[in-house]
Amino acid sequence: MQRTVNIPPSAGSPKESDTQVLLGRYRVLETNTEGGFGSVSVCWDARLQRRVAIKRMPLLMDQSSPVQASTIDEALAEARTSSMLAHPNIVTMFDFETDGLYSYLVMEYVDGLNLADLLARVEDGVLSFDECAHVVDSVASALAYAHENGVLHLDIKPANIMIDRTGTVKLGDFGMATLASAAGYGGARGGTVGYMPPEQIQGELVDERTDVFSLAVVVWHALTGSCPYAAATPEESLKQIEHGPSPTLSRVEPDLAGIVEQTLLRALDPNPSARMASVETFARDLVDALGDTQDGAESLADLLNQTEADNEPRPKEDWSRLHVPLLARVPWLGGALTRTLSAATAGYLAFCSIPYILPSSANALAFGTVGVAAACAAWPPLTGVLGIVALVGAVLAQPATMAVPFGIALGIAGLFWWLVAGRRANLAGAALLLPSCTLWPLSGVGLAGFALTPGPAFVTGAFGWLLFNTTQLAINTDFFANTLVASLRQAAADPQTWIMVVFCGLAALTCSAVSQRHTLLWNVVGQALAVFILVLSYIACAYVKKASIAQSVDIPAVLVAVFLGATLCIVSAFRGESANERKGNDRA
Repeated sequence: MQRTVNIPPSAGSPKESDTQVLLGRYRVLETNTEGGFGSVSVCWDARLQRRVAIKRMPLLMDQSSPVQASTIDEALAEARTSSMLAHPNIVTMFDFETDGLYSYLVMEYVDGLNLADLLARVEDGVLSFDECAHVVDSVASALAYAHENGVLHLDIKPANIMIDRTGTVKLGDFGMATLASAAGYGGARGGTVGYMPPEQIQGELVDERTDVFSLAVVVWHALTGSCPYAAATPEESLKQIEHGPSPTLSRVEPDLAGIVEQTLLRALDPNPSARMASVETFARDLVDALGDTQDGAESLADLLNQTEADNEPRPKEDWSRLHVPLLARVPWLGGALTRTLSAATAGYLAFCSIPYILPSSANALAFGTVGVAAACAAWPPLTGVLGIVALVGAVLAQPATMAVPFGIALGIAGLFWWLVAGRRANLAGAALLLPSCTLWPLSGVGLAGFALTPGPAFVTGAFGWLLFNTTQLAINTDFFANTLVASLRQAAADPQTWIMVVFCGLAALTCSAVSQRHTLLWNVVGQALAVFILVLSYIACAYVKKASIAQSVDIPAVLVAVFLGATLCIVSAFRGESANERKGNDRA
């Protein structure tokens, strides 16, 4: 009679709701299990275009009893060492990362089931003798290799034994028992209740025989359909171990009387010294008595392939779920673009100002421009400050009675802006200086809304328009303060100036508030609303001076704002993160 198993679709089948990206490159397809100490997610590696499994474990779960940092560090070091084991029956570890709160193990994706799931699905919850022989042979081979390299597993259980669709058996989670223990899970034990031997339960010395005991429990479970030492607490499990497994194996399955039962009982002895010293001895005695490993492998492969699963992503159907945005796949690109824009804007104002500060020095112009650009590229929050300093320096270099008062006033205004907005985001300085550099007064509004939270965005949009007019007047008057101040007073008396200041601030604020939603659509809406408000500013100016709206609207400036807004929406698509995640985090 053919054995059957109910296998669900591939564990890697994407879910519509999964949109998380881990470690900047792994798109979560499905979170398979939420265990007692972390979760395992099937992910798509956007760089290498393959599925991987990522185990994420919190490092500090019980805040009432914090773990010493040195203990965590030692456990992490052991986990890293264990992850370097390379064996055909060990799940391959590709990467190991920590962020202080979680550890992340990026490992081979095994297309199949773990033994716990398989036992839950096969008829009667047991393996055939041949299948069990193959599992024992494979796991013992993995353990023997690990023991030779000085690594104990300490958490052998059905859930950590994977079987792929070719029938290959792989043992996973090496090093995790120690890390789990250090992170505060299960006290000093680290293993799983029901599969731990007495010495591990009691926190005593463990060695290779500890893994032999756990593997023997797994074999008993696979042959009988139940774990002989399953219990609610370690103490209850310890009492069952001391009394021995009940009922006996031969009573459950008479065909297993003799060598199989004797070998398992010896491996399950509560006293470690009574067990076989090596896993090779345990497997040699047991496998020959159980059955044929080759037949077992073929049988397991047949079971796992009864339900077909689509293992490769379908480009049309899965692209949006498997695709990791460009700036997540190339994480340095966003920072490079930000630093380039910051260096360009501040460097341009320095280039315009230095000839008035040192009019006869070509070297000063070259070194000064490059120096300002380099400083802003190194630390973008300097961008707005250095741009304003360059303007103030050019004004102070010209002999005029209003030079010092004007320089102080502009310096105070710049300091206020920096405290409110400039130090909060890397792109704030570029948003402030962009209108002055491009000669398009509305060009910084969309960038301010993109980069800043609403309050700082308002200040940057409004101050950016004022700084644009100040810069243009300064250049037109050769930075002569008396003439510059007179022109600014005349502009301040015009209501249209303050209409534009207020509307530019409102446009940036609205764009920021709307784009703080979680989708690209809201970024587009935010940029569109900013342009609409800017158009309203020209209409308001036309109403004040009683002029034609068509003649009052600066169409080229509006078109530039539309173009830059569309560009920022494209950047948002490449970025693939919500505005909430961008804002307030000292973004690149």
